Amino acid sequence: MGIRKAASTLTSLERIARRYGRGLAARKLLLLAALDTARFVTAGQVRRLHELLCFLDAYPDDRMVRGRARRMLRGFARRPDLRRHRDALAGSGIAGTDTPYRFFWPTAYWITQQWPGALWLDRKDKEATREIIAALPQLVGPPQPARLKRRKVTNLTALDTLRPRGVTDAEFLVGLIAGMPGDEFSREAFGDRLDLSYVLRAGRGTPERTTARFDRGAVHFQTTELQTARPDLRVAARHAPLHVHALRGREAESVIRLARVSMITRERDLAAFQFASPHDVFLVDDGQGLVFAMMGMTPSRRALLPATYAALTLKNGVPIGYVQVDLLGRHAALHFNTFETFRGAEAARVFGRLVAMVRRVFGCDEFSIEPYQLGAGNEEGIASGAWWFYHRLGFRPRSADARRIEARELARRREKSSYRSLPRTLRQLARSHLFFALDPARRARLPRTDRWSAGERKLPLRLAHAKAGRSERDFQRLLLRDKHLRALLDC
Repeated sequence: MGIRKAASTLTSLERIARRYGRGLAARKLLLLAALDTARFVTAGQVRRLHELLCFLDAYPDDRMVRGRARRMLRGFARRPDLRRHRDALAGSGIAGTDTPYRFFWPTAYWITQQWPGALWLDRKDKEATREIIAALPQLVGPPQPARLKRRKVTNLTALDTLRPRGVTDAEFLVGLIAGMPGDEFSREAFGDRLDLSYVLRAGRGTPERTTARFDRGAVHFQTTELQTARPDLRVAARHAPLHVHALRGREAESVIRLARVSMITRERDLAAFQFASPHDVFLVDDGQGLVFAMMGMTPSRRALLPATYAALTLKNGVPIGYVQVDLLGRHAALHFNTFETFRGAEAARVFGRLVAMVRRVFGCDEFSIEPYQLGAGNEEGIASGAWWFYHRLGFRPRSADARRIEARELARRREKSSYRSLPRTLRQLARSHLFFALDPARRARLPRTDRWSAGERKLPLRLAHAKAGRSERDFQRLLLRDKHLRALLDC
């Protein structure tokens, strides 16, 4: 296939990939067959094909479309055009490409344990090099510190002379930090203070998002158009998920592993996945192939009051996003993210199902969105217009400044339907929380977690035991029944 033909075929698939109905599956199959042997001249084209395949894996028309997409994904790393553009695609998470990222120390350590030989230091980062040189005397045993000081080390050759054969520079350095005296918190603080740049090199079995899946249960085939309309959250909350299923052993570990890989390959990190407890993992099956793979945190990493759960959002086993829920009584702070490949599809519907899931599983009926999710210090939130996404779903600000700007922007939209808020306006709006209550008569607000007396700070013993138990869901259930404590917390 010629260069122009390959490009036009790719564009044709993009036009119909998110459309469903009579005859479209057959057209998609023909285009996929042609693209399987097509060769692209730009890295952007290779990436576009990859994202289309991932989307069709999550939202397949039928078994044949899913099968073709999956076969192409399994062989994607062997494509000649992928190999030609692998350097340009570094950081994409595509199989066969490297992932450069400033991993937090717990994740860097985990990578070295799971994939020996894959993690290296990014030596182009001069600032990180200076940090390593300054830290080495504190990490190596005598008589090395004195030698390092006498030699006035200015590069990482000293690290290379110290590390054993067969051990990467990153593995050696991470191992030195892991061997420091103290506890996991002090070692983590030291490692994160260095703020090192790493490169996770592609290799056999190393993290990639091309084939990372959790296949469990029946596949839902998309035979009608995607549900892109905004749901009524109060109506959505009335429809409970199909069932909740606890995972144990290897299945629980594999879900946690998939969650961490899904973040690594998208140059992200989330503490709730880093410190997920394999004893508190469960699937919330919502039907139509949508599953929230929930996981609680290990007891040593739990907050004093809120119960924290994170979830990998799966569609037919394909990771399409992630959420974090911080629970306290009736209140839930929601953190919701859809991976770029799947934005513009059913994000609003999935968020509605998240609200329904939190209502049924955790008993919450009041919700908030924190400023970071809205764009405060988060340019991704500004670029996506996150504030208006939640506003259209019924969330409202309580801050007087935010309400004033909201009224002004709504008036401008009424005057001109094409009006869009400027980035600086979105940053002003994102300074305060948004709130929503399932009961329209209630005014949602943040729980009161400060200004307690000494006596009030003493949690009832049964609640304290539940907080340190196997699952924080037990703590949440007890708290919902403790009217006195909930009154103190205003939750």
